[in-house]
Amino acid sequence: MKLLRYGPAGEELPGMMDAQGRIRALSPVVRELDASMLSLDGLRVLAAIDVEKLPLVEGSPRIGSPLSRFHEVIGIGLNYRDHALEANLPIPTEPIVFDVAVASVCGPNDPIIVPPGSTHTDWEVEVGIVIGSRVTRVDEQGALAAIAGYCGVNDVSERDWQMNRGGQWGKGKSFDSFTPVGPWIATADEIADPSNLELRLTVNGELRQHGNTRDMIFSAAFLVSHLSQFMTLHPGTLIITGTPAGVGLGMKPQQFLKAGDVVEQSVTGLGSQRHEIVAA
Repeated sequence: MKLLRYGPAGEELPGMMDAQGRIRALSPVVRELDASMLSLDGLRVLAAIDVEKLPLVEGSPRIGSPLSRFHEVIGIGLNYRDHALEANLPIPTEPIVFDVAVASVCGPNDPIIVPPGSTHTDWEVEVGIVIGSRVTRVDEQGALAAIAGYCGVNDVSERDWQMNRGGQWGKGKSFDSFTPVGPWIATADEIADPSNLELRLTVNGELRQHGNTRDMIFSAAFLVSHLSQFMTLHPGTLIITGTPAGVGLGMKPQQFLKAGDVVEQSVTGLGSQRHEIVAA
């Protein structure tokens, strides 16, 4: 299943994509797509729905974040070898973990807002893991069972705040609009092999990032298991798994986003995003 939410910001309705890529309204049977719908019971309810019998959503509505509210957002840094090398940083021997403010989440085509005075706002195409069941200290098999689905994410990063404001990465990644998610959550059964997904990102039509999750240092199952050793993961937790090489910080000379730029990205099975960059 591909689960999404559509409509004006703050007024989104639940939906599901059909086999032809059209949005079907879930509101006749489901009030909201929230963390409860990601549980095993919730997913069984959704899987039992005949999507072809749901009302067809006409036109091209705005797509919002696919979940009404994420429980928390956890970032993983330097999880692709080529990105660690372009950043001139050591290859991690265990995951680098940081928090991102839930308030930074927005829709997959919403504008990305450059903070006042920023000259170092950067792009990062990533795969997101969405947790469906509460887990503590699980092995990798248990970790896979806890994953409700996957989604595309752009981990937008203000590098000056990230790197020069006290060593707390979340400072550079938590501005409003800095975590576009979607367009949908693809349930785990939709993604045959999460370790073989192609990621692409362009800026103003020029290819900047082109990678594959097979190059991740730590797999999705390992990340969930690792995190669960020192924190309880709750339904609705979003884990963003790192980005391949090609970010603006690693370019020579460095390049960063400015008002008027357009960023587009895609991930195998997880759809595409398009963002216009605007000044605050």
